[in-house]
Amino acid sequence: MGTPVTSLHGGTAGREPGNHKWALRTATITATLGGLLFGYDTGVINGALPYMQEDLGLTPLTEGLVTSSLLFGAAFGALFGGRLADRHGRRRMLMVLALIFLAGTMGCTFAPSTEVMIAARFILGLAVGGASVTVPVYLAEVSPSNRRGRIVTQNELMIVTGQLLAFIFNAYLGNSFGESHSIWRWMLVIATLPAVALWIGMNYMPESPRWLASMGSFGETLSVLNRIRSQAEARREFEEVKAMAVEDYKSKMGSWKDLGIPWLRRIVFVGLGLAVIQQITGVNSIMYYGTQILSQSGFGREAALTANIANGVISVLATFVGIWLLGKVGRRRMLITGQVGTTTALLLIGLFSLILPEGTARGFVILGLTVTFLAFQQGAISPVTWLMLSEIFPLKIRGLGMGASAFLLWIVNFLIGFGFPQLLAAIGISNTFFVFAVLGVAAIAFAAKYVPETKDKSLEDLEHYFKNVAGSKAPTTEAQLS
Repeated sequence: MGTPVTSLHGGTAGREPGNHKWALRTATITATLGGLLFGYDTGVINGALPYMQEDLGLTPLTEGLVTSSLLFGAAFGALFGGRLADRHGRRRMLMVLALIFLAGTMGCTFAPSTEVMIAARFILGLAVGGASVTVPVYLAEVSPSNRRGRIVTQNELMIVTGQLLAFIFNAYLGNSFGESHSIWRWMLVIATLPAVALWIGMNYMPESPRWLASMGSFGETLSVLNRIRSQAEARREFEEVKAMAVEDYKSKMGSWKDLGIPWLRRIVFVGLGLAVIQQITGVNSIMYYGTQILSQSGFGREAALTANIANGVISVLATFVGIWLLGKVGRRRMLITGQVGTTTALLLIGLFSLILPEGTARGFVILGLTVTFLAFQQGAISPVTWLMLSEIFPLKIRGLGMGASAFLLWIVNFLIGFGFPQLLAAIGISNTFFVFAVLGVAAIAFAAKYVPETKDKSLEDLEHYFKNVAGSKAPTTEAQLS
């Protein structure tokens, strides 16, 4: 084979030693700008909403609609984003999503009414949902198997970093210019900057080698692998990817009819379950309405904006810990530990909201518990969920399975985002968190019975494994996968 030519998709033979590490790192950082946008656009509403209430005259119902319209759009963005990424490529899909992020952000920033804001947030949600499935799949497919966990979960780190940045900008703008007209518009427009950077950056990034192989473009596959791997690793991985791609390429792209196959149906069932149990902890009631929760617990509006930064800080720190733990601990064990921790914190939030009198002391207790909750959620549940969703599906149905799972995840997210203000008004803060605690117990039971271990297995190993084992009707235990 001749010397590969440098291109948008390929690499160069004769490159300097170590350049492949830089190329992989650059691709990771650029793609995870999609995660940063995901985080910022979902987190910014937390501080912008109190100011929107005044300018747009929001009621509890329209407040829920403004918040959750993004989540409803994200469900459809996730559902169709995976299929479009399968058809047109991960890289091209991320470039399109960058433009949708830009258009949606501008629509929200200049929205003159509640109706326009809801529509613009829906459009923005399409990009958020598309990024939620495309970025982890892209990262999983460009990563070497021994580093896949840490690389894919860097997207989760960027998500919580985006949320933290949103909380910081919200607090700064709210405390400094809170009396200015429409300060929330300035909170929203900041998201245009990473959207532009994502579009520019992905122009220069390689396509997923596994997607190229699935399209039969083996020359480009090897060229990309030469760009992001050492020469020995590239050749070894190319043979592995090619063998699996040839097997899948003989059949058409996966469809819902494939769920008639028991082992594929089981994988999709596990994927859908992972999506649900990540959301029914109620994490996004804190990420979207944290300022209101802290206000009701005893803080004033501006003080709550500042205190809410603690939720963002712990999310970032916990994600760092989670990334480190993924290299040490099994995915399944981390997931169950995280679910136990969040359920305990939810129970305590409900309990102390019930027995402590309203005031600053109760506010600090609730803040401490929300920080504890997020330490378990962002340090264990969220990184494991997105990582496992990116790696359990075989290539043939990866876009379909990831899209369907993320669709359900966002629908549950939408129901929580829309219903939380009404639930809070109807039954109070303590009973609301008791409901989430009960759901947490159900999540623990599901994870213990159905979720398999996937640590240290290549994507191709996982596909062969599920073919041989996952069709069994017996629950999969960690011991079976050792």
